[in-house]
Amino acid sequence: MSFSSFRSSVWLPLLVLIIAMISIQSGAALAKTLFASVGAPGITALRLGLGTFILTVIFKPWRLRFTRRQVLPLLFYGLSLGGMNYAFYLSLRTVPLGIAVALEFTGPLALALAGSRRPLDFIWVVLALSGLWFLLPLRGNIANVDPQGALLAVLAGALWAVYIVAGKRAGSQHGPATAAAGSLIASCFFVPLGVAFTSGDAWTLSLIPIGLAIAVLSTALPYSLEMVALTRLPAKSFGTLMSMEPALAAFSGMLFLGELLTFTQWLGLLAIILASAGSTLTLRPVKGKIISPD
Repeated sequence: MSFSSFRSSVWLPLLVLIIAMISIQSGAALAKTLFASVGAPGITALRLGLGTFILTVIFKPWRLRFTRRQVLPLLFYGLSLGGMNYAFYLSLRTVPLGIAVALEFTGPLALALAGSRRPLDFIWVVLALSGLWFLLPLRGNIANVDPQGALLAVLAGALWAVYIVAGKRAGSQHGPATAAAGSLIASCFFVPLGVAFTSGDAWTLSLIPIGLAIAVLSTALPYSLEMVALTRLPAKSFGTLMSMEPALAAFSGMLFLGELLTFTQWLGLLAIILASAGSTLTLRPVKGKIISPD
């Protein structure tokens, strides 16, 4: 392999993954701008419903066949997917985008570190807890971060961990097409819930183009790009790059929403990013594979 082809083979998946993360956070920022008119539950329903439609057209989940052992994990996968999105969007009502994403990241991080016994891994645990200490309203000062919003972001992270475990078991044979089946399950529960908590006057035809943009930016485009990156990057590299997402979310919040973080909040954000990146880089191979938080 020539140097130029090696360089392109390395940089292409890196660029693709960065675009995917920027797309997700841009979609979240766009969604948040509509909270005042439609509300977080309504935007969740709109994004989930339209995103499911796009994934269904692409992957045709009705062609999939699941064994009896996969049915229950598939149900948990779909419910955790919908619940994760619902809780995360509810948290965005009162919590800056960057902080919400950082708090949500504690779910996969805790999953990656679960059962770890090496002294090195406790460094990442301490870093993660330090980040939570700086971000959560635990020090008696609740002026900067809304407690309810912060807890919703942490709940989204816990559901993200369930989503990872259940998704691996449900999608072992069907790969990314499982996302379409899971989205269908999520839509059956959370689209009606979101509609029920949204005033009928808020629904207008003008929302459809914006909803499609949010669905593409937050679901269809990043999921497709992440699959391209996953097949071309080592698991460690993929996980480490994904650790950048809270920072990209913070910059997206500043750029599109005018959300400025305090110095203490940036410290908390940095601590969680370092904990996530460090845990990914030091994961041990198991049976020839690398355990990834994703």
